[in-house]
Amino acid sequence: MKRFALVLDLIDDPQLIKEYEDYHKEIWPEIKKSIKDSGILNMEIYRFSNRLFMVIDAEDDFSFENKAALDAANPKVQEWEELMWKYQKALPEAKPGEKWLPAEKIFSL
Repeated sequence: MKRFALVLDLIDDPQLIKEYEDYHKEIWPEIKKSIKDSGILNMEIYRFSNRLFMVIDAEDDFSFENKAALDAANPKVQEWEELMWKYQKALPEAKPGEKWLPAEKIFSL
């Protein structure tokens, strides 16, 4: 099993943050299916202020490149991603079009 940690910011607006959290209380079934179909076994998102932290546990053969290809071919995922951009703000280090950026593991017990 592989584990990934990713970070992203939200637009720092309490109403938008609430809306974002509301969408994530029950994500669209097509989105849940697409996540699982890509080889992701578990996904959690945590928030502190407007900073998001995502933890992904995935199958050994999981790749972000494969997930991106599956997502690009899925109109419902594209709709979801476009909607989420209303709330998300790319980190300053992000390249154009990048959202979630990988965090570097610096400690493990």
